[in-house]
Amino acid sequence: MVRLLNILAIAALIGSAIYAYTIKYETIFHAETIVKLQHEIKGEQDKIGMLRAEWAHLTRPERIQALADKFLDLQTVALNQIVKADSLPGKAPRVDAIGRKLEALGLGEPTNTSGNGNVIDPAASSTLAR
Repeated sequence: MVRLLNILAIAALIGSAIYAYTIKYETIFHAETIVKLQHEIKGEQDKIGMLRAEWAHLTRPERIQALADKFLDLQTVALNQIVKADSLPGKAPRVDAIGRKLEALGLGEPTNTSGNGNVIDPAASSTLAR
């Protein structure tokens, strides 16, 4: 009976050692995976920084101006080119259909309400302003 208990104790000891080493090596494996992913993230952040620097270089105003002068046949702005929007040819004025319907119903006049929805008495508002 004592031998059987000794054998069971040794088997339990070997089993727990195997389990402990399995957990240890899985932990090491996951730690290495985390470090590898952190290096990949750092590399991607470096690439993003490089792309932002390239974009900033490409969109410099003096560079764009030089390219526009080289490839586009643009004229400088003269004072006679500046006009009001009403005098430009093109689209007809926009029609406010809802506004016309409200005016037809007699609802086009401004109301005597404040921003919070309370009705303002004109006599009271003149005393408040003083």
